[in-house]
Amino acid sequence: MPLPYVLLSAAVSLDGYLDDTGPERLLLSGPADFDRVDEVRASVDAVLIGAGTIRADNPRLLVYSAERRAARVASGRPEYPLKVTVSGSGELDPAAPFWHTGGAKALLTTDEGARRARALGIAADIVPLGDRIDWRAALEHLHDALGVERLMVEGGGTVHTQLLQQGLADELQLVLAPLLVGDPRAPRMFGPGAYQGGRLRLVETRRIEDVVLTRYLPTAPGTGRTVTAADRHWLALACELAELCPPSRTAFSVGAVVVASDGTELARGHSREGDDPVAHAEEAALAKTDPADPRLTGATVYSSLEPCARRASRPAPCARLILDAGVRRVVTAWREPDTFVADADGSGVLAAAGATVLVLPEYEERATAPNRHLTG
Repeated sequence: MPLPYVLLSAAVSLDGYLDDTGPERLLLSGPADFDRVDEVRASVDAVLIGAGTIRADNPRLLVYSAERRAARVASGRPEYPLKVTVSGSGELDPAAPFWHTGGAKALLTTDEGARRARALGIAADIVPLGDRIDWRAALEHLHDALGVERLMVEGGGTVHTQLLQQGLADELQLVLAPLLVGDPRAPRMFGPGAYQGGRLRLVETRRIEDVVLTRYLPTAPGTGRTVTAADRHWLALACELAELCPPSRTAFSVGAVVVASDGTELARGHSREGDDPVAHAEEAALAKTDPADPRLTGATVYSSLEPCARRASRPAPCARLILDAGVRRVVTAWREPDTFVADADGSGVLAAAGATVLVLPEYEERATAPNRHLTG
């Protein structure tokens, strides 16, 4: 199911703490960074915090700039983004400013938590999610029922940890402050547990007064049928590569990326790449890998179009090339139509050989864009 783009946002001390243990909130950044956060809030559909953050910090989570609020309204959006919190127990202070400032609010909770929150008179759209909080189900509800395309998560550490560990965070915006807390009782940005392997990809660094903003994207693919944020990033790149293809009236424009299980990009390619007028994207990408590379057996191939099962230009279709390379996981955006080959079913060929094939239809429009002259 489609999910919102999930952006984790936090400021931390040099030793990784979100706060100290004093009675007042530790201010880790200054006015310029607060204004940047305000700008990011104004750009998203919803802002989410955990119930513990409401109890500890009593935040309002507003867009403070009148100009930014006016721009939201002018673009047809609510003045404020939806404010969301997550609580298993539903035990929250109904008088907290979170509920009585800004625009619409939503509480994602358990069935028991929903009963408790309603009894307390919490002023929000109360959404029961069963006997426990399932983050994927919560994000699906935000996307499908509440129209949230971009979600900013502002804490606390437990929420950040769970979303990152489950591969549901699309981006991490981390501000590093020149302070040391040193108190093991203080809350940390990330807790212990099993995280996805691989290095995050650094996409931006920016000095803001005396703090530094760093933006990272996850890179490690999911396993099996579990779709992670990194899977979506890599498939988006495959769709971008499809736009580089020389136009053709007799073949699709496709992009492909081969990614190792630790998030290392092994190769990329696109249709008709270089001097080969009949090259397919997966073929072009796999040709750049070493057939003896042991990482291929755990790799994922991302292709903007389902790998072909039959082709007229060469004897080996892309589904066969993928299997011969040892790859057993493929993520694609679009099933091949019968434009050139009747009953095309590359996914069936792959699945019959034991490969996992995932189709993310939310990327179909991007994948079909370079091929509109063929599909209408």
